[in-house]
Amino acid sequence: MSKAPRIKADRETKDETKAGSYFVSNYPPFAFWNDSDIQCVESMVNSPKPSQRPLGLYYHVPFCRKRCHFCYFRVYTDKSTKEIRRYLAATLKELQAYADSPYLQGRKPEFVYFGGGTPSSLSVKDLISLTDEMKRILPWDKAEEVTFECEPGTLTEKKLEAIKNLGVTRLSLGIENFKDHILEINGRAHRSEEVFKAYEFARGLGFDNINVDLIAGMLEETDENWSDCIDRVIDLSPDCVTIYQMEVPFNTGIYKTMKEQGSLTAPIADWQTKRRWVNEAFERLEAEGYTVTSAYTAVKNPEETKFVYRDSLWTGADMVALGVASFGHLGGIHYQNLTHLDQYCESIETGKPVVRRALLTNEEELFVREIILQWKLGRVYPSYFQEKFGIDVQERYAEVFEAWEKAGDLEKREDELRLSRDALLRVDSMLYDLFLPRHKDSA
Repeated sequence: MSKAPRIKADRETKDETKAGSYFVSNYPPFAFWNDSDIQCVESMVNSPKPSQRPLGLYYHVPFCRKRCHFCYFRVYTDKSTKEIRRYLAATLKELQAYADSPYLQGRKPEFVYFGGGTPSSLSVKDLISLTDEMKRILPWDKAEEVTFECEPGTLTEKKLEAIKNLGVTRLSLGIENFKDHILEINGRAHRSEEVFKAYEFARGLGFDNINVDLIAGMLEETDENWSDCIDRVIDLSPDCVTIYQMEVPFNTGIYKTMKEQGSLTAPIADWQTKRRWVNEAFERLEAEGYTVTSAYTAVKNPEETKFVYRDSLWTGADMVALGVASFGHLGGIHYQNLTHLDQYCESIETGKPVVRRALLTNEEELFVREIILQWKLGRVYPSYFQEKFGIDVQERYAEVFEAWEKAGDLEKREDELRLSRDALLRVDSMLYDLFLPRHKDSA
């Protein structure tokens, strides 16, 4: 049994971490998604296919060995093989319905993403059966990128070999930290020894792109340990390093404990400390030849290491979402599937709709979404938005950009607006300046 997170006394700091989410993952905010727009999804999939819009496929695997104390995703830790296979069958039926629709018929995905949960928790047999059928229904032989998220403790050489044979080009290892105590106190299922074994197997199998995830500011993180984590990453020399700053959404185990103990401040590092840690990681990785390519990523070879999933979504690509609670985007319509496993499976099996909520966006909202998300790269190009939307972003956001520039956060170059490193590390907190007025109050 894992230990409960230990809650320490609140610290007097101006930027202490409170419960809630600051990370901006989409726009408009989820608070505006509703059930009245669900019908728009059905109308869209029955409309003619677009001529040029890229297509992606997201597959959600909601199963894990344990639930991390900081996790806010829809995951299950107690499902039998029979229940898992029922779910896999339901997702295939969902995919078939999309593939048969006028909007998707004949299109092939340019990227495929297996996320979770823990995709690598599936057995080799189930992985092969699932993906063989997915490829039959909606072939991904033209996909430029196939990403597969893994929890190191679920990986064997045999499973990694099977994952590679699926056509996976980008393997993402959810390491988060290298110290066993910190992994344990945060509810992670794996331990550091499993990380090194899995990584060695993956390298030996020749994956095109291996990414490792870290989280800055987990429960009981220290300066010394964080520095050691960076040492370990440098020793591994992955193709890409993704670093997130720890937050505590309301539906997490840590928040539950905070609420029970009446604590307003999360028992983790303040924002200034977390940003300092990420900056330390970036600077040390840069010294090793890596390039910082977003607020969260450093890559060894930016010419070869692409992010097709991210960059396609942030420039308006379609993405079919499969599985419970998964998020998709079709023709300017955002949607999320039903969020409970049994309800999702029953709806699929009985031919009922599985979309829980949706939002039909207008052209202005699509523009704001793209510029918000692209700022996470640390730079935007005014000519792109002028050509696509007919909007002069420097005129549109003159007041905001002037304030950013005055604060030293923004540098204007020829057809490029670039954030400083300090601004990049806190970019999610800056993006609200760009929200449409009607969306600011709910953010």
